[in-house]
Amino acid sequence: MSKSVSINPATGETIASYDRISIQEAISKIEKAQVAFKKWKTTTYAERAKLFYKLADVFEENKEDYAQLATSEMGKTTDQAKKEVEKCAWICRYYAEHSANLLKDVLVDTEASKSYVTYQPLGVILAVMPWNFPFYQVIRFAVPALMAGNTGVLKHASNVQGCAMALEDAMRKAGFPEGVFMNLNLPSDAMESVIAHEHIVAVTLTGSAPAGKSVASIAGKHLKKTVLELGGSDAYIIMADADLEMATDLATQGRLQNNGQTCIAAKRFIVLDAIYDDFLKLFTEKMKRAKMGDPTHKDTLYGPLARLDLREELHQQVEKTIAQGGTLVLGGKIPEGKGAYYPATILADLKPGMEAFDEELFGPVASVIRATNDTEAMALANNSKFGLGAGVITSNKEKGEALALQLEAGNCFVNKLVASDPRLPFGGVKESGYGRELSGYGIKEFVNTKSVWID
Repeated sequence: MSKSVSINPATGETIASYDRISIQEAISKIEKAQVAFKKWKTTTYAERAKLFYKLADVFEENKEDYAQLATSEMGKTTDQAKKEVEKCAWICRYYAEHSANLLKDVLVDTEASKSYVTYQPLGVILAVMPWNFPFYQVIRFAVPALMAGNTGVLKHASNVQGCAMALEDAMRKAGFPEGVFMNLNLPSDAMESVIAHEHIVAVTLTGSAPAGKSVASIAGKHLKKTVLELGGSDAYIIMADADLEMATDLATQGRLQNNGQTCIAAKRFIVLDAIYDDFLKLFTEKMKRAKMGDPTHKDTLYGPLARLDLREELHQQVEKTIAQGGTLVLGGKIPEGKGAYYPATILADLKPGMEAFDEELFGPVASVIRATNDTEAMALANNSKFGLGAGVITSNKEKGEALALQLEAGNCFVNKLVASDPRLPFGGVKESGYGRELSGYGIKEFVNTKSVWID
């Protein structure tokens, strides 16, 4: 039987190995989830909410252990891992409180004696989730889907199976009925058989654009709905009137949070010519001072990448960009020693057609781009196959809002880094995917929006 292996990216040491299940075992779990769905869908929102309030407590009670597990499996700093677990608790409580209202029937005035729209669960939802937020990404899917009355099965990334099992155990501790949420430790090449199963009614995936295209193609062949949250190359326009201290603080945080491995992280900084040199100088100073090191140490700002192969891929992208004419301002060298560490890196003088302009760089590498005026800045920002997040840094909030409305992305923030929030819909356009998670829009993705007419 094959195994999935968790390796500590900070040390290169093997943490644990986990037996993969067979396709037959996966099908057995899916059938169990279908049986659980038949009963789960009849429970009230109040009954479901009670369990999610308890799940929030479980996250908080086990925050230290869960954070340590996430840090050891994918390398994020312990402080950021704790905040991730806290966010999971927030989402649990948000939907426990608001789901009944978000999914309440909507009366419609027609010629009928009574007509309305009601929202009913679909069945067993398959979630294919990544490693970069091993707890939060799953909870972002699971809480609204389950609060709506669906059940869920999880195909988590192979390198964070400890977190996947911890999530399943957390649900158990909170008192969820057997079969409502289960982990499937399967390899990626087993997904076609799982998606094709008659009891899987929909698929949600967070990951790369190629992975999204593959899953969407399989699901489409079987007429299964999909929601995809894919990669991003988020552009931040730094206006000439921007506060340079704030702008460079946000830029540094944006590129180094989660060790640079965030879909909605600020990646391309499009800076107006009037402040370009000053921005680049101050940004370089702050990135250079940022401490890379052991993610368990309190003074560490960023740790290693999640795997050695990911570091090699990132380094190749940096070298390709330099060969294409980009300027290496800082970093760009693989450090000696153990672990998948990669230093804070800045690439400047970038143009469309260069690797670091066109593609997503998933690590602590910043792309700095000069724009001569507002119009060119907007054109450069929108010159991307991605459209997940974008931002504007300016002292003129009205102008910032006007520019945000022109940015081609699903999430646009002014004077703040793009972040997900359960009160707002989250998702992208272009090759960053489709559909929405979170808020009322997210909870309605996996329901039957049914019209009812009584003559």
